[in-house]
Amino acid sequence: MSTLAYEKVWLEKTIYTDAERNYYESLSKGNQAPAGITGSVLASEVAKARQHIKNSLECMDSVAALAGVPNTEISNKINSLENENSELKKTIAELRKLVFDLQVRVESLEAASSNYAKPAPPKAAAAKVSEDSDDGVDLFGSDDEEENAEAAKLREERLAAYNAKKSKKPVLIAKSNIILDVKPWDDETDMKAMEEAVRKISNDGLLWGAAKFVPLAFGIKKLQISCVVEDEKISVDWLTEEIEKLEDLVQSVDIAAFNKV
Repeated sequence: MSTLAYEKVWLEKTIYTDAERNYYESLSKGNQAPAGITGSVLASEVAKARQHIKNSLECMDSVAALAGVPNTEISNKINSLENENSELKKTIAELRKLVFDLQVRVESLEAASSNYAKPAPPKAAAAKVSEDSDDGVDLFGSDDEEENAEAAKLREERLAAYNAKKSKKPVLIAKSNIILDVKPWDDETDMKAMEEAVRKISNDGLLWGAAKFVPLAFGIKKLQISCVVEDEKISVDWLTEEIEKLEDLVQSVDIAAFNKV
């Protein structure tokens, strides 16, 4: 106690309290950034944001400018494709009309041919034989058995002669001249090989004619070949199916012309 009697700690406590407060205040101020530094950091961030916005706007302007510039080459290709498409549509319409007209003509010719080739009734043939007879024999009016036997024999001879004469008469053979358009898959197809493969298709009543290569589009050519067919032996459907069996070379077959010979 005698030692503590000379200490002034208790008597000047307010001074120590103030000193302690000032000390902690100075520590807390040391941990915080100065106001000037904080303001400069905010200004830097704002400047960066403004520059980023400016760069984005410039990029959008450049994209809009590029989008507004027309591509001349693409436009020309589109226009050429549209023109070729319209021409192909027109050609297809004409071919359809031609095929329809040909079908109507074929049906009319077939009807006329069937009427022309219709055999005459047996009674008419027998009457003709009777009219051509110049011996004055009554084939059906005599009651005598001997005369009836002679008349029957004479009638058989006359009929045999008439049938022999009719068999020697040339029969009209209906034929058709057909022009086919054989289209390849692309411009790399060997057209010479295609023509050779088509000409190898053979059958009784089929005769191949002249052929040529006709430009189609985009450097592609089609084979246009003619042939003569006998209508009773060769059908158009059979011929087109046989050509389309050449799948490696042939894409499709169209009828360009169909005429009766």
